[in-house]
Amino acid sequence: VQLQASGGGLVQAGGSLRLSCVASGRTFSSYVMGWFRQAPGKEREFVAGIRRRGVSTFYEDSVKGRFTISRDNGKNSVYLQMNSLKPEDTAVYYCAADTAGFGSTSSDLYEYWGQGTLVTVSS
Repeated sequence: VQLQASGGGLVQAGGSLRLSCVASGRTFSSYVMGWFRQAPGKEREFVAGIRRRGVSTFYEDSVKGRFTISRDNGKNSVYLQMNSLKPEDTAVYYCAADTAGFGSTSSDLYEYWGQGTLVTVSS
């Protein structure tokens, strides 16, 4: 499985960005997909996840109500709509695939990772 993330950039606080991640493979619809981020000097942390059919989503507390994860299985894609961005959201954002379907917030259970896309939020 190969993942390609895009959509990062520089935005002012309060602004919005939409990240996209395209996956290879014929069984994308069976994967749980997640977004993680890593800020400078910090460990990678879970941001949002979406289960196989896209009905069930789960979020890290600090992004609830601001970020929305979605997927289009026909396009092998997962998205992260980020609104009301804050400077503390600045990080490299990674999409990841959990092919076993655990649906966890733990990065250990995601086997495949994209290359990351940088989001910078200025104050």
